[in-house]
Amino acid sequence: MEKKERNIFFTLITLFLIFYFIPFHSKKYQNAVIEAVLMLQEYVREHTLTCLIPALFIAGGISSFVSQASVIKYFGRGAKKIVSYSVASVSGTILAVCSCTILPLFAGIYARGAGIGPATAFVYSGPAINVLAIVLTARILGWQLGLARAIGAISFAIIIGLIMELLFGKEDAKRVNNIPSVSINEKERPLYKDILFFAMLVGILIFATWAKPNRFGTIFSFIYSIKWWLVLLSFIGLIVIVFKWYEKGERIAWLSETWEYSKQIIPLLFIGVLVAGFLLGRPNSGNGIIPKEIVENLVGGNSFGANFFASVVGAFMYFATLTEVPILQGLLGAGMGKGPALALLLSGPALSLPNMLVIRSVIGTKKTVAYVVLVVIMSTFAGIIFGNL
Repeated sequence: MEKKERNIFFTLITLFLIFYFIPFHSKKYQNAVIEAVLMLQEYVREHTLTCLIPALFIAGGISSFVSQASVIKYFGRGAKKIVSYSVASVSGTILAVCSCTILPLFAGIYARGAGIGPATAFVYSGPAINVLAIVLTARILGWQLGLARAIGAISFAIIIGLIMELLFGKEDAKRVNNIPSVSINEKERPLYKDILFFAMLVGILIFATWAKPNRFGTIFSFIYSIKWWLVLLSFIGLIVIVFKWYEKGERIAWLSETWEYSKQIIPLLFIGVLVAGFLLGRPNSGNGIIPKEIVENLVGGNSFGANFFASVVGAFMYFATLTEVPILQGLLGAGMGKGPALALLLSGPALSLPNMLVIRSVIGTKKTVAYVVLVVIMSTFAGIIFGNL
């Protein structure tokens, strides 16, 4: 039986078992199903147009307009580690993205020849080192937790990337060598034109997702008050650049690449959000199949079990950008230890079940399992150390 046929067969078996055995007549399961649908609706309404779609267009632009040589120069296996890991580990400072929005960008640089080490450093750091989230953490949860989150996120990105390269470097070298060197550009375009093209796309992504500040100074409030004007200006700039500097064939190739990433990523994301909503419910709802009280009771104190459980829950739960802070504020008020709080902050924003499903489709099961295990283990021990300080 071919792989495609096996997948269809096991999918049908799984669906049969789900609908045969799960007692959907139970009020608890009905609530969990409704919660899953509401969580997907919330994701579609609040994050698809403002986060995911711009990220997909950026990924398509990377595949179409960023030369393979440029990616390999900064993220390839032959690049200087101090350069590749420095760039990858602080990438999140300019991208206010969640664990799902970073995925098209990750898939884009990986497909263009980025090494497994810098690529995984990038996919971890993207959502983990959001400047606004770290500032919010420090202001609401305390400067100690904010500082620990910043230091942990940057160091985790580098360490995880180096370990992934150590584990899979030889295997990954074969993949990189087999990537055909293809460019749709017949003539070299000045670098500043491509920089401005991506700047407009990143501007749309950043300003469209700019969250309403709670306790910030005037600069954050001012940017929020004019965010849609900034999005509009970025969009107009993008349209002018695309039609003035890029040929018709290049525009078609960009849209084609964007569509390819959309077909690969969007279905897996939506499935993952549904499953995460069914298991854990929306943030602060407590209506998932796993009761919120169990989670709160298991993350008190600073034991290994509490930190490990916080890391695992954070890894599987989906956090929209900045939502982890008010969630943790509630959990800390309910008795959560400061160690487990850091563990959840280091694993939660960077991972989620939808995130894992898409990463697996890009780098395979073995590498994905290794990546997830590294994040969970390192978050656990970071929580233990922080909790004992």
